[in-house]
Order: sequence, then C-alpha cells, then structure tokens
Amino acid sequence: MARWCYRHRLVVLLLWVGALFGLGFSASTAGTNYANVFSLPDTDSKSAYDLMEKAFPNTSGDTDTVVWKTDQGSVRDQAVRSRITPALDRIAKMTGVGAVTSPYTGARGAAQISGDGKIAYAQLTFAKRANEVPKDLVQKVVDTARAAEKGGLQVELGGQAIQRVQAPPQGLSEMVGIVAAAVVLFLAFGSFFAMMLPIAIAVFGVGMGLFSTQLLSHTTDIPDIAPLLASLIGLGVGIDYALFIVTRHRRGILRGLDPEESAVTALNTSGRAVLFAGGTVCIALAGMLVTQLRFLDGVVIGTSLTVVLSVMAATTLLPALLGFLGPRVLSRRQRRRLAAEGPEPERASGLAARWSTNVEKRPRRIAALALVVMAVLAIPVLSLRLGATDQGNDDASTTTRKAYDLLAEGFGPGFNGPLQVVSVSGDTATLVKGIESTPGVARVAALPPAQGVTVIQVVPKTSPQSKETDDLIDTLRDRVIPKAGAQAHVGGVTAVSKDFASVTGDRLPLFIATIIGLGFLLLLIAFRSLVVPLTAALMNLIAAAASFGVLVAVFQWGWGLDLLGLGKEGPINAFLPVIMLSLLFGLSMDYQVFLVSRMHEEWVHTRDNARAVRVGLAETSRVINSAALIMVCVFLAFVLSGDSGAAMAGVGLAAAVALDAFILRTALVPAAMHLLGNSNWWLPEWLEKRLPHLAVESKEEGFEAPASDGPASVVHGFIRTADGEPVDGASVMLLSKGGRRLDGVTSLADGSYIVSVPAPGTYLLATTATAYGSRAAQVVVAGGPLVYDVELAEGEVDAVN
Repeated sequence: MARWCYRHRLVVLLLWVGALFGLGFSASTAGTNYANVFSLPDTDSKSAYDLMEKAFPNTSGDTDTVVWKTDQGSVRDQAVRSRITPALDRIAKMTGVGAVTSPYTGARGAAQISGDGKIAYAQLTFAKRANEVPKDLVQKVVDTARAAEKGGLQVELGGQAIQRVQAPPQGLSEMVGIVAAAVVLFLAFGSFFAMMLPIAIAVFGVGMGLFSTQLLSHTTDIPDIAPLLASLIGLGVGIDYALFIVTRHRRGILRGLDPEESAVTALNTSGRAVLFAGGTVCIALAGMLVTQLRFLDGVVIGTSLTVVLSVMAATTLLPALLGFLGPRVLSRRQRRRLAAEGPEPERASGLAARWSTNVEKRPRRIAALALVVMAVLAIPVLSLRLGATDQGNDDASTTTRKAYDLLAEGFGPGFNGPLQVVSVSGDTATLVKGIESTPGVARVAALPPAQGVTVIQVVPKTSPQSKETDDLIDTLRDRVIPKAGAQAHVGGVTAVSKDFASVTGDRLPLFIATIIGLGFLLLLIAFRSLVVPLTAALMNLIAAAASFGVLVAVFQWGWGLDLLGLGKEGPINAFLPVIMLSLLFGLSMDYQVFLVSRMHEEWVHTRDNARAVRVGLAETSRVINSAALIMVCVFLAFVLSGDSGAAMAGVGLAAAVALDAFILRTALVPAAMHLLGNSNWWLPEWLEKRLPHLAVESKEEGFEAPASDGPASVVHGFIRTADGEPVDGASVMLLSKGGRRLDGVTSLADGSYIVSVPAPGTYLLATTATAYGSRAAQVVVAGGPLVYDVELAEGEVDAVN
C-alpha cells in the first residue's frame, strides 16, 4: 500500500484534497446541530424534570435571563422601562418562547429588582430544552434584548440556551498549537519540508474529522464539546504519528536507502506501530461506553472518527507527500554530508545514550526519585470533587459571564443556580416552611400548582459550584422533604450537574478496570510477557493520579488559575475523568509500545536484559520526548479556546503526557525494568502456546527475502583492537547483499556481539566504532552459528561497496 501511494502520489493527494473540500462544503451548508443530552435515568433530578414537563409543557424548557443595570437612578425609572418593556414584549411574541416574566408586572415581579434598585432581570422560558432550541431563535432573542442598550444602561443575557450562541472564537487554540508544534518539529528536523509533513497530516486528519462530526450531529446526539476534544486529540496524535514515520524515513535515507525504499520501509515498520497505536486509542475511547452515559456517546464518535482519519492520513497521504519531497525531507546540511561522506551507521549517541547509561548504573536512586515526584503531584487528588463548571467560568467578554456577575452582584451568588423542588403530594405549605428554615437557603417561592404539581423555587446562599450547595441538595432530599411528609423531587440545572457527577463517580471504577484490563491484554499479546503489561498498568494509574493532582491544584484549589483567565476555582467537570483516562491510556500505550518494542527486539537477539533496556531507551527516548513535547504544546494551547471544559482537558492532558513521557517512560519504567532483570520477559509456557501472535512491527526494518531457504541462525564473536583490547560500544550491522539492514547491535564491555541471521547465505557485516573507523566484510553462514571476530585499527576506514 505504501509503495502504491508513493508511486501514485498525485492521485492520492487529489483524492484527499477533494475529500477535505467536499466534506467542508457539505458541513458548512448543513450547519451544526450539537446537543448536550444528559440522560440520567433513576435520578431525582430526572424525576423532577419529567413532572415539570407533564404539568407545565410550555415552561419545562430551558429558563434563561435578561439582566440589565443602570448607572444612574433606578431600573424602575420610566426612561429604563420605556426601553426594556417593548423588547420583552417582542421576545414574548416569538414562536418557541413559552413565557417571559417581567419585573414590572405584579407583586412577584418586584422580587426581580435588586435591593438598591440598580439591577433587574426578566425570566425567559423557552418551550424546549436548551440543546433543542433553534440557534436562530436564540440569536434573535439576544439581538432584540441587546438593542435596548444605551448610555448608562447595560443589558446582558444568561442561561444555557444563550451560551450556545456565545461560542468562543474557533480556531485560535488550534492555530497556536500548530505553530508551537511547528517550532518543535523544525528544531528536531532542521528542515522546513520535514517540519510541514506532520502539520499537513494533522490538518487533513482533524479537518475531515471535524467536518464529519459536524455532519453526524444532524443524525445523532453529539455534545458541543466533542469537536473541541476531537481537535485536541486529533492534532496531538496526527502530528505524533507522522513524526514517528518521518523520523524512520529520514533515518533510512541517511543510511543510504533510496527514498522510495526508505518510505516503504518506514511505513512497513513505524506505520504498523501507528496502526496499532491508533487502534489502541480508539479502543480506549470506546471504553467510555461502559459508563452508559449518553452524553459521552457523541464524544466517543467524534474523537474516534478523528483518530481513525488521522491514522489513515499518516498511512496513505504521508507516503504520497514523501514521494513529492524525495531527498528534500533531509536538511541541506544532511544532504551535503550524505553526498560527501556516504551513508552513516545507526548508533545511539549524545544525551540519550548518556542518560540511558546513568539509568542502568543507578536504577534504585532514579526509580525512587521518580516515584517521590509522582507521589507529591498526586497528593491533591485526595480532595478531588466532581461537579460542573457554570457560566462564571465563561470568558469575561461573553454576555453570559457578564449576566452571571450582574445577578450575583444584585441578588447573591446562589441566584445563578436556583433549585426546583417539584412536589406532587403532601402538605406544600409545611414543605415550604421546612425549606425556608433550612440553613443555606436565601429565599423560597412557590409557584401556582398545575395538574397536581407544585414547583417551589429555592435560591441557595452559595454559588452553584460550591460544596455547600451540594450539601444543601442532600439535606433537602434526605431530611427536609421526608420530614414534611411530601412526595417531592429536587431538580434544576445545579441538581442535574450534581446527579451527573454522582453517577459518573459510581461508574468510574468499572471504567478504569475495563481500560486497564484491555491494555494488559494488548501488551501481553504484543510482548509475550506478564511483567511488562503489569508494569504498564501500574504506570498508567500513577500517571492518572499525578495528572489529576495537577488538575485539582489548578482548577479546584485555584493555584495559577488567574494566569489562565478562566474565572474562579470550582469542581472538576464530572465527565473529564472518563475522557482524560481514555486519552491517557491510549497515548501512554503509544509510548509504551514504542519504547518496549525496541527493548523486546534487543532482548530476543541477545537475551541480555540490561543491554536490551539500555539500547531501547537510548534509541527511542529522543523521539518519545519530542512527540510528547509537541502534544504538550498542542494541549496547552486549548487554554486559549475560551471554553473552560476544553481548557481543563488541555491542562490535564498536557500534565499527563509530560509526566508520562518525561518521568515514567524515560526514568521510572527503564529503572524498574533494570531492577526486575530477566523476569521482565517471563511468560508461562502454557500461556505462550495459547496466546495469538500479534506483530506490532514487521520482522526488521528493510527486511528482504533470505538468501536461501533454511533455518535462522546467528553470527557472533568479539570486536577487538590490534592489541587485543576489547572495543565497547561498537556498532555492528548485518546487511543483505542488496545493502539492507537485517539486524544491528552494539558490542558489550568485553567486545562481544551477536546478530541474527534470517537464513543461510552470504551477508555483509559492517562494524563502526568511534576513534577506530569502520570495517566491513562478507560472511557466509551455513547451517549453524558462525563465529566471526573483527579487528579494528585506530583511524582505519575499510570501505566496501
């Protein structure tokens, strides 16, 4: 497939561009129809809503507010009333508006004016719930109300329906994330064209994913946060997957491969890993379905679709783009050096190699330090409180945030989250008195009954996000209502949010067990080991605890929250643990597979655990860290989205990826594997026979058919100087007659090496060591292992064509 895409690159590019523009045109024509459906069967707030919908069909819909404030005089003045009243009358006559309650009508209206007479509000009730109200109707309401503004008179609107049309500017966070990723890629590659490849793949994958999600919103319920989360995860994985493939492709060209062969080899190795990683992320996302929360179904659809399209772009569009670039995927300096000095051998050097050696020498110290860091960061998670953000977390420039602040200023913080006690039997007067005497209640008002249903509006003294408001809901349900002998339910937006958090918390253990179990099975099959997947599961839990600790410290405790410009501290969004754990599981599996697959390869060749862990870490840590740095930049950019939910997810995922890559995968995991020794690769024989075989990568990069039929074997021996001294760290490569690399290792301290041979035949053995130059010679392998010692002389270069 990679070769076909490479050779038919123009066709592939035109197909992708046509698909992107076709989907974009269809999506822009159809518009959006996102719906936040909180289906919470068997909850108290759902029972309250069902009763209200039956008794008050025109007022069971979303209730929003029009708030105004005058700088001079009072809102009762004729100058203010003459501007507000006509606007409210026009809104009341709009189709889809159930009722408008003005502060200028009746005794009840007087309660809608603040004590100082500066602020007043009108209640606007739609005939449908917020997600079902047409956006054009909401926009007409906003425009009509805002038209009443004049000098000294401020008019704002609040509520869930209003919030839908006050969406933050789209594209800013994505653009900042892409620019940050481009800077990291340019520093890593040193080439403008190589830098643009992962960016292009991410743009195609995310673009088509968002357009497809937008079209699907007309056929199924997809929440409005799904596109933000889809673009967040899509940008991250799209850039990362392309980075893995492009890095392998560039390495192949530097080692002398033709650009087409290098691209095919890169897709046949790293491309397979990308398919496995993308499938893993989708499986993790699908794990959200076990919570049976309908709100998350649409998130699963949007994010999974974007990940699938990003993988498709990386495995089909990327080889086509590589075909257009050819050797220009390298920097000019690399191309000049390749032309002057010829192919370079593969060897780990620099900071990555030194760090890998340090981990091998001091595994206990490094493991202990990493565990202490993660434990300290995880401490705040002990005070985790799930809930929902409200319009006090909206961007300060939106009308919903301004209305929220005005209502809190004029009527108290609890006014922004009124509770609705819906009673169907019992003594309503006794119930009202009981609620009025409950600590934490600011005011109570009973509405006229209809069809045997009475609604009692309860305004708490505290804000909707505060723990005191949650406690008040529990008090009403557990003590006040039973004591009054009434059959009543507590509803309202605040109660719905609390019930959603409770349901999510109850189902979280099942969800965590599901995704950890899936991860264990996948790694067990991939690496034929019991200890590796157990270690990975433990590391995932540690990373989750530490990242949620960071979230609690920032968003719940308010540490540094002012820097983000997202309002006040509050509970963590109830849906965030499920989404974050899914994404964290999928992304950490990517890094675990990339790291351990190289270690496993070395272990299969040498049966030396210390060497396998050292070589695997040295050769993969740089790519893992670069990929993680890109994801951190992309995720943190979503703080600029203006959406508190997306900002919370961005900070949480950025913290999770940074801790996972920079502490767990490059320090704690290799240190633990050094301490565990050969038991890392233990698997009972009976289980080995029953497990299916799953090849994450092909046999070896550049593998071609063996020289002749026969069993696999090895070449082994020692690398020594002319004086007989062993050469440590020499790079030994076994190449086919065509020059393709079949195996490669680094000599040990005693100079010993061992490379795998696929079958009997003639091969090229190339040896390179710093300060000793390089030597290559043909070796003929018969039926058994071949002993071949190599002597290197200082400064000698033995070039073999």
